[in-house]
Amino acid sequence: MNLEECVSGMEVIVLAVPSQAVRETAKKMSAYIAPDTIIINAAKGLEMNTHKRLSQVIQEEIPLARVAVLSGPSHAEEVGRGIPTTVVCSSEDKTVAELVQDVFMSPFFRVYTNQDLTGVETGGALKNIIAIAAGISDGLGYGDNTKAALMTRGATEMARLGQAMGASILTFAGLTGIGDLIVTCTSMHSRNRRAGILLGQGKPLEEVLQAVGMVVEGVDTCKAAYELAQQLGVEMPITEQLYQILFKGKDPALAVNELMLRDKTHESEDAVNQINMKWL
Repeated sequence: MNLEECVSGMEVIVLAVPSQAVRETAKKMSAYIAPDTIIINAAKGLEMNTHKRLSQVIQEEIPLARVAVLSGPSHAEEVGRGIPTTVVCSSEDKTVAELVQDVFMSPFFRVYTNQDLTGVETGGALKNIIAIAAGISDGLGYGDNTKAALMTRGATEMARLGQAMGASILTFAGLTGIGDLIVTCTSMHSRNRRAGILLGQGKPLEEVLQAVGMVVEGVDTCKAAYELAQQLGVEMPITEQLYQILFKGKDPALAVNELMLRDKTHESEDAVNQINMKWL
């Protein structure tokens, strides 16, 4: 079955290709998509060079489509086995999100809706960066304390950049923020964490990617997020150090040491604590 046969006449299409293939795939699909077709993107990342969210990429290539995003802590290995999983559907059009919710809801697959499309997509993309960092920590032989710090401070970075992009900070406390971060940083199902473990053990990036054998989304996302943070003037120390490891050959142990020796600061000034204050 070719692409035209797959998408022609469909009311709802799930697009589940690697993030850097979204534009090319959407462009190829565009000639066969009817107006108001709902396209649900399942990839998590930022487009290289443009730094755009993937829903923006799809909308540019297929302007008449209605775009939604499905994101959250959902390893396919577990979803396929019917293990209870909860995710979020987001769209700028509430009726589209609710329709997708109805399509996917089942006794083992629960779907929430959230209209903060920027926050949902940004959280899903950026957590892969922190997962590589968490894997590096494991590969270096560090313990739970280090990983907890990386995850917590990583959540702060995610929220910081998300806010600068126009997202609601509360979204990062939900399934597509903290939820996805937890599962990706702690599970061996996570390609990003597995890649990080190998990096922490001293393997070069090219060898790591070959060993994982599948797309490690956090690598390209790290580069895009680093560049975007520089552009927006957002401080992202974990992302910056990972960028140095991935693309400049920096020693992972040195990167961790520099994170620990950064200038003193006060935790309550950070974005995660703004979330906590809104909850109180």
